[in-house]
Amino acid sequence: MPKVSLDAPAPDFELADYTGRPFRLSEQRGRNVLLVFNRGFV
Repeated sequence: MPKVSLDAPAPDFELADYTGRPFRLSEQRGRNVLLVFNRGFV
């Protein structure tokens, strides 16, 4: 995995939010965004 530089823009992506609606990172430009990736245990 490549290193991440400080102050580098995050790549754009789209995921479903907790209600199932699409969430696109690029639509949040200029806002603070906290991303949480839950790790499931099998």
